[in-house]
Amino acid sequence: MNISETLRAKIASNQKLAVGVAVVGTLACIGAAVTNPVMFYRGYLLGFMFWMNLTLGCLGLVMMHNLTGGDWGHVSRRFLEAGMRILPLMALLFLLLIPGMPYLYEWTNAEHVAHDHILQQKAFYLNTPAFLLRAALYFTFWLVWMWMLNKRSQDFEKTPNLEIVKKLENISGPGAVLFFLITTGASIDWVMSLEPQWYSSIYGALFVVCQGLVTLAFAIVMAKWFSNYEPFTELNTPKAFHDLGKLMYGFLILWAYAAFSQFLIIWSANLPEEIPWYLHRIRNGWQVIGIGLMIFHFFVPLFILLSQRLKQKKHLLVWVAVYMLVMRFVDLFWHIIPAFPPYTFHLHVFYFIPVLAIGGVWFAAFFWFLQGRSLLPLPDNSYEAVTGELEHV
Repeated sequence: MNISETLRAKIASNQKLAVGVAVVGTLACIGAAVTNPVMFYRGYLLGFMFWMNLTLGCLGLVMMHNLTGGDWGHVSRRFLEAGMRILPLMALLFLLLIPGMPYLYEWTNAEHVAHDHILQQKAFYLNTPAFLLRAALYFTFWLVWMWMLNKRSQDFEKTPNLEIVKKLENISGPGAVLFFLITTGASIDWVMSLEPQWYSSIYGALFVVCQGLVTLAFAIVMAKWFSNYEPFTELNTPKAFHDLGKLMYGFLILWAYAAFSQFLIIWSANLPEEIPWYLHRIRNGWQVIGIGLMIFHFFVPLFILLSQRLKQKKHLLVWVAVYMLVMRFVDLFWHIIPAFPPYTFHLHVFYFIPVLAIGGVWFAAFFWFLQGRSLLPLPDNSYEAVTGELEHV
């Protein structure tokens, strides 16, 4: 089946728009970094983590689909593969965080560490060379696995056969385990160490679940957008959207379970090293965000997604997905910004400029990668045929 020229033109037009946002956002970021580097780097970390979560979520869900199969992956596979191929760009954007480390991480201040017994004990791990070395290892793993998955996917697109499907499964099996461990380390280094006296053993799992949640919401939005054009009008069936909606519902439950478990364990233990993390987020105005997340990030979408009919109606499900993307940003905002003084709820324009700038860069690359491959999930439904053959082996 041929992709309509209207769709190709729409993708190209959106790419130009994304480039424009990226250029304007980059200029604004330069001005923000010069005028107020403290606020800028806080916003840059927030923006980087939001788009990094989406990029890693694409990589993780591609591996998940390789292992489990399902119509949800056939509908969203090209979007997920294009998203994961943005990893090299995210590695470059990470380099821009390095000059801002003194503004973000108190353990980079030698004088501060000298007066803090806990930081002295953690100095073997929380130091700049070790931080950068671990970041290099994280990106090395992500990039290698992304390259292997992308290479096998391209091979399958050219010559679908059972051997390539097995290779994708063999890569994704150990890759999923390592992905969880590596992503846990990254979340600890980049976000949890903003408050180095605090720690949580469930923090990494919480971030991995959040990546899945934000990526499924993104996949629903893209699938709905593409379903307006041939031949995706027929391919993006109610069943496929129903599957995506059920997965988003499942990840929402996992997020609530992980978040509540962390809160319950820390609050019941009542240890002086752990409690301040929540105190910073349930006082001085931040409690409004915390309660709002409980209501609008969990209970509201929970009851909405219980409806089977809604999950099958793409024009309704897409609004739930957009809503979840917004709430994911609010949740990340609640995780990062209260770590910094003055610890009272506040908003600053520099918190949001980097989010838009990186988003423009991200989508410009995303649409470029989409145009570089066949937009159809896989040619002539060959993936279903080959995987069906695999089930009888």
